[in-house]
This record gives sequence, structure tokens and C-alpha cells, in this order.
Amino acid sequence: MPSLGKSLIIIGLVIAAIGALVTFAGRFPWLGRLPGDIYVKKENFTFYFPLATSIIISLLLSLILWLFRK
Repeated sequence: MPSLGKSLIIIGLVIAAIGALVTFAGRFPWLGRLPGDIYVKKENFTFYFPLATSIIISLLLSLILWLFRK
């Protein structure tokens, strides 16, 4: 059961970090507008795919989770 407690604490911290990121995302104007993000706007159609932003967030989360495993 101790491993379940550790897992719940880590999951809670990850959820809190995601909540803080969503709350303060407006303070980072570059987030979501990086070179490499795909943005297509036509008359009646808008397509946005944050490719570079997704890669950076994935790398940061991978680094954080790798540090927690050690």
C-alpha cells in the first residue's frame, strides 16, 4: 500500500502543476505561438496545431518524470 500512496501524491502534484500552467498560461505570451506551430486561416476555416509547443511541453514533462524516478 505505500506505493499506492506515493503514486497518488505524484498524480496529485502533476494535476496541480497542470492546473497552475492553465491558470498562468496567459502570462506566457510565447506559449502557443512558437515557430513550428501550424496555423492556417481561411475565409470560413481556422486550423491550429501547436506542434512546437507540444514538443517542448512533452520534453519538460519527460524531464520532470525522469527526475522523479531517480
